[in-house]
Amino acid sequence: MVCSENDTFFDLKIPVVMIPKSAGETLHDRLSTSRKVDLLLYSPERPLVDISEIFLWVMAVGTIVCASLWSKFIANEQSDSYKQLTRKETHDISASKVETEKDVMHINSKAAVFFIVLSSIFLMLLYFFMADWFIWILIVLFCIGGIEGMHICSVALLSRSFGRYADMTLKVPIVGEVSLLSVIVLPFCIAFAVTWAANQHASYAWIGQDVLGISLMITVLQIARLPNIKVATVLLSCAFVYDIFWVFISPFIFHESVMIVVARGDKSGGESIPMLLRIPHFHDPWGGYDLIGFGDILLPGLLVAFAARYDRSTKKGLCNGYFLWSTIGYGVGLFLTYVALYLMDGQGQPALLYLVPCTLGVILILSFLRWEFKDLWFYEECAGPKPRDEIQQA
Repeated sequence: MVCSENDTFFDLKIPVVMIPKSAGETLHDRLSTSRKVDLLLYSPERPLVDISEIFLWVMAVGTIVCASLWSKFIANEQSDSYKQLTRKETHDISASKVETEKDVMHINSKAAVFFIVLSSIFLMLLYFFMADWFIWILIVLFCIGGIEGMHICSVALLSRSFGRYADMTLKVPIVGEVSLLSVIVLPFCIAFAVTWAANQHASYAWIGQDVLGISLMITVLQIARLPNIKVATVLLSCAFVYDIFWVFISPFIFHESVMIVVARGDKSGGESIPMLLRIPHFHDPWGGYDLIGFGDILLPGLLVAFAARYDRSTKKGLCNGYFLWSTIGYGVGLFLTYVALYLMDGQGQPALLYLVPCTLGVILILSFLRWEFKDLWFYEECAGPKPRDEIQQA
């Protein structure tokens, strides 16, 4: 086809073939050495549902359930005199409970709004300044958090098995008297994180990333707590708007979805941030990974964990409480996210668009139907539900 200077030809048909990255690297190496290359092209059909999506759904829901029930079935079984890698001050049970409360951070409404604003600023920094060195800073921070989370979870689980031997202590310079079990477990956690960081591009690296990530999220959900539904509504409503804006609205400003670009690592040579769970497509011939960000687990998880604590403090059963229904709501919301991904042909979706109505919405509707909305709205973690007359005055 030849066009003159002022002609325009619209009927252009240029075939484009998409191949896996590994195949592209092999093809480039062979062509650069002037070796003969024979290509056989075919277009395999992608499965409607890959088993990896089911595994990722189970991991996300399982992480929230485990974190919500952790303090009841794991933490309460530990000796009251045990403290991890901190100075041992007293064996008094009441003092231990006070120390536990000090380790808990209750989120208020202002902190919830500030967190979403800070998340937006951090997302913008990732979008404009993402580079290899910045990714490595995030990897180091992720490893530090993962080590701490894995250490706390491992010691808590092992303490149940070792019984009285878990209370054995030794004196460490500077630190003082610490748990022997804690000292033994810590090097293994460090070695695990370092091994993952050194082999993060290996085909099996997703396993280490998920183990560190799940341990970190379980620990965060033990430390950070929502005191009542009022704060939960503020936090999740802001997160709802945040997710929609950076996925659907940001393309009108930046000409591309900021959230999707950062998640895929488009501006860092394909290097994605480690703050997500991922699992490879097992039966998809095109390969790739299914991903879910920590925020899509942690933010609804804070609400589900609050529902579990509220049910325990008010002596509610499984069916007449809120934990079961908020957990089911989260699972349904995550399923709807997958459905939207399929209907939108794989276009990135803001998961909180579906998760917030299915979790917060379910609890609000149930509380209205049960005439318990005010109890949940003005609930105080330490004191339990406020008396009716105090609620009426408020």
